[in-house]
Amino acid sequence: MSNIEDIRRFYARLMAANAGSSDPRLEEVFASVPREAFLGPGPWTIVASGDKITTPSADPAHVYQNVLVALDADKGINNGEPFLHAMWIGKLAPRPGETVTHIGAGTGYYSAVLAKLVSPGGTVTALELDDRLAELARKNLEAYGNATVVHGDAVTTPLPPSDIIYVNAGVVAPPAGWLKALRPGGRMIFPWRPAERVPLAVLVTRTEKGFACNPFMRSWFIPCFGASVADLAAKIPTPEQATRSRSIWLTSDKAPDRTATAIFGDVWFSTKNVRAKPGR
Repeated sequence: MSNIEDIRRFYARLMAANAGSSDPRLEEVFASVPREAFLGPGPWTIVASGDKITTPSADPAHVYQNVLVALDADKGINNGEPFLHAMWIGKLAPRPGETVTHIGAGTGYYSAVLAKLVSPGGTVTALELDDRLAELARKNLEAYGNATVVHGDAVTTPLPPSDIIYVNAGVVAPPAGWLKALRPGGRMIFPWRPAERVPLAVLVTRTEKGFACNPFMRSWFIPCFGASVADLAAKIPTPEQATRSRSIWLTSDKAPDRTATAIFGDVWFSTKNVRAKPGR
């Protein structure tokens, strides 16, 4: 059996380096949360370029790499790519005392990472639609006293007021309720998939004047139930228009204007910058 502590520490160092964050706690947290504890018993199924590869044994060393591990292969649900999540979490910069809502928590691995980063004083609400995964997440997160698992639909369930909303399912646009749940200075990352040809990750920050947004990389996640299909009246952006989006508006606050890059009912995207400093 490999020296798993050494392997986990090296993995954590790689995660922290890929995050591009100055927060030294990222490495500490990734070293302290055992990934294998959230994957079920090994051997495990690794997803690589559409192929499924079974690890040669249940040695947890096999999962301390930048690989997707299947949680439900039939539904295409995986424990996501660690480098990507480390970078996204680094961009969100969780701080002790903050309140996090994690949408699409799976079996809870990244919920556990977030729970440690907002300790002491912070909390994580982990929302998972799949009943089997929600139950597994509940068991897996028992050791994390500041994390609560909710089995429910994040699109129809009101979110708690949040400093961070971490979305791990693709949406055509964030529901208005998600934006309203962000506290002043709050941050949200979500996979934006307004069309098959437009897979982007977007960072949103709530400021005094509105919601600033930054599409910062290509990204693909499984669709979010109830928020992944645009209605016929929607204005779908081209890839170029999507990448030029700099703010998100609620139509109840401001009607779409000539700066609109995309319009989805009560939410629209604009090329206009929101220049105000965060509200806290």
